[in-house]
Amino acid sequence: MSEVLMEVSAVRKSYGDKVVLRDIDLTVAQHDVICLIGASGSGKSTLLRCLNLLEDIDDGVITFEGREISDPRVDKRAVRSRIGMVFQSYNLFPHLTVLDNCTLAPRRVHGVSKAEAESRARDLLGRFGLADQVDKHPDRMSGGQQQRAALVRAMCTSPTLLLLDEITAALDPELVGEVLEIVRSEAEAGTTMILATHEMDFARDVATTVCFLDEGRICEQGPPAEIFSAPREERTRQFLRRVL
Repeated sequence: MSEVLMEVSAVRKSYGDKVVLRDIDLTVAQHDVICLIGASGSGKSTLLRCLNLLEDIDDGVITFEGREISDPRVDKRAVRSRIGMVFQSYNLFPHLTVLDNCTLAPRRVHGVSKAEAESRARDLLGRFGLADQVDKHPDRMSGGQQQRAALVRAMCTSPTLLLLDEITAALDPELVGEVLEIVRSEAEAGTTMILATHEMDFARDVATTVCFLDEGRICEQGPPAEIFSAPREERTRQFLRRVL
């Protein structure tokens, strides 16, 4: 059995009077690929932001690599140096080239030499079809190229956990496949990841666990075959009838 990497217990999060996460429990083992599905506004993105300490939780506990990271005294920057996150809006630095975007964190945060950081970045960019884009700025690239570059940037730090927040949502349909193929290859290579997605076929094929969120709760979670073929909860069945 794989070692537990992250444990989420009874996590709650509110914005004012609006409760967006309610008593979330989730266990993430090494090499897991956990897909969060559910309607927009169900809490998927907020959960990912809480796991990366971009949002403070109101209650509950999050542990990562055996250490509580929801403690307000924790060094958030140190935690984030071990967790990669990719957003749907790319968030590449517009004034930097693709190569500089990908080497900034390894050099500044992890103390990797320029030569080593550039070697790893070039290798990853080459693997993902971006070898000819290394000296370009993001505004000279397509959406699919920018999102692939954002994935490479996250992977250049060799994260223990990769969080992906609707990374195909802003892409034209013909670009979705090329980005998902990168995610698929990383999953097959054993990268531990949690991703919020509307791509049901992809979740069915790649996930080890699917979690259906509704109104801030994980209503149901289990293997893809179970969730998609024989969901236990009526709310899950209603959602899947609408999106499949």
